[in-house]
Amino acid sequence: MRIIRGVDKRRRRTLCLALGVFDGVHVGHRRVIEAAVRQAKGRPLASAVLTFDPHPDAILAPAGAPRVLTTTEEKLAVLRELGIEVAVVARFSRQLANMRAERFVEEVLSGNLRARCVVVGKGWRFGRDGAGTPKLLRALGAGLGFRVSVVPPVSVKRAKISSTRIRELLLRGQVNAANELLGRPYALTGRVVAGEGRGRTLGFPTANLALPAEKLIPADGVYACLAGVAKRRPGMAYIGARPTFGERTERRVEIHLLEPVASRELRGRLLRVDLVARLRGDRRFGSSDALVAQMKRDSVRARALLTCLQG
Repeated sequence: MRIIRGVDKRRRRTLCLALGVFDGVHVGHRRVIEAAVRQAKGRPLASAVLTFDPHPDAILAPAGAPRVLTTTEEKLAVLRELGIEVAVVARFSRQLANMRAERFVEEVLSGNLRARCVVVGKGWRFGRDGAGTPKLLRALGAGLGFRVSVVPPVSVKRAKISSTRIRELLLRGQVNAANELLGRPYALTGRVVAGEGRGRTLGFPTANLALPAEKLIPADGVYACLAGVAKRRPGMAYIGARPTFGERTERRVEIHLLEPVASRELRGRLLRVDLVARLRGDRRFGSSDALVAQMKRDSVRARALLTCLQG
């Protein structure tokens, strides 16, 4: 997949373009992206996605901007898996937000990106004050020589899928329900950094993750997960502030792999963690021995659950 950063230069190849923020790249987003891939086949077009970095809310309403479900790099990894040939990442700014919808279509979509078909979700809005709608896009496309397809919202159990709903589920620790809407496990990708080694003294060595500040971290607790640098292995993820030890620390994300791995294989590397299910919430234990006993029970549950999933 070719990655293009910026929309200010005219491209050589014509595109069939899926347009959106696509935070999470959930099941509804996939319908839009898959439509672009499908329409590009058999035509002299590259399947493409135009997305934005940072999330528009981080610029337009920074005080209330949500944590993102996918960082830009995580989003690009999912797009590659979906068979997209070209990913265009536009730098979102006040200047871009204030561009008239008509100018955005003429100069960016039709002009620089040479879109010959465009696919959007029904609720997509763009341009100054959100004046751009699928209806306007169709009208402009008719005059500029590209076709517009509008994908209706996707529902699961009669509820519409949205990034907002997925965030709410994750913040309640309901990863099973969130994963159903995402169409895959919710992932955390971070660099392994040095910890205090407390887990090793308890018999459960952990890899400590440093995550981007904008990334949404689910509710505190212990999760069954699949984690690794290249090959993902069964493990447990702990999210919390380690209340058993009475420390006033920031929330941490620590990963214990159920298959032994030398620490040197992970240190400083980017580790991807797919959260499969929440085993329990975080709580304070009366002693280290009580905590270790619970962690042993957690590991048995995690191993059984992940074995069933992989089998």
